[in-house]
Amino acid sequence: MQIFTYQPPNLPWLDLRYIDRDIIVINKPSGLLSNPGIADHTYDCALTRLQTLFSGTILVHRLDCATSGIMVFARNKKAESHLKTQFQDRQTKKIYIAIIQGILKDNKGEIHAAITPDRNNPPKQKIAAQGEGKVATTYYKELVKGTNSTLIELTPITGRTHQLRIHMLSIGHPILGDDFYGTEASEQAAKRLQLHAQSLTFTHPYTTKEMTFKSSHSFSIE
Repeated sequence: MQIFTYQPPNLPWLDLRYIDRDIIVINKPSGLLSNPGIADHTYDCALTRLQTLFSGTILVHRLDCATSGIMVFARNKKAESHLKTQFQDRQTKKIYIAIIQGILKDNKGEIHAAITPDRNNPPKQKIAAQGEGKVATTYYKELVKGTNSTLIELTPITGRTHQLRIHMLSIGHPILGDDFYGTEASEQAAKRLQLHAQSLTFTHPYTTKEMTFKSSHSFSIE
């Protein structure tokens, strides 16, 4: 089993981007859990920090601990139900930015590969055998080509656990800084996982208006 050392960042403690009576949007830093884990020392997370300020805050979706970027939370049950339905029905639009190891053969493409739990190495996931696992689809596009790495845009259609990390690894381009799925070389190439949730589009649960929130990445390509 993968050993998880948790040292959540204190600055910024919370990066609030929007709040009203129904929703809260934040820019989550890398290294902060979205919600508490089982162990006591994982209580400090994005959700509990928000609940300290705004009681009743409800988790709607998750970003991996090492992934930074935009997250939306609900402030009441009606908003929670509305937002969760959007995620489940793939009505939201999510765009991520990542730096991957190597140079892409084609400057854009798509990955259709089902994902399933790796029962020999929990909590890892893996590409499923044909006819097994949960369907997963990711679109990718080259943004900047480096010497031996590439800045790319990722658009997941599904929201499987660790989907983007597994999909890029499956085509031979692990995300830099990934200490969970990467190679030794790709892991050591960056101090943190080079994956950032740059934008999230959804329908407001009360006004029904489409809303898009963005957060610029801080990655640099060599």
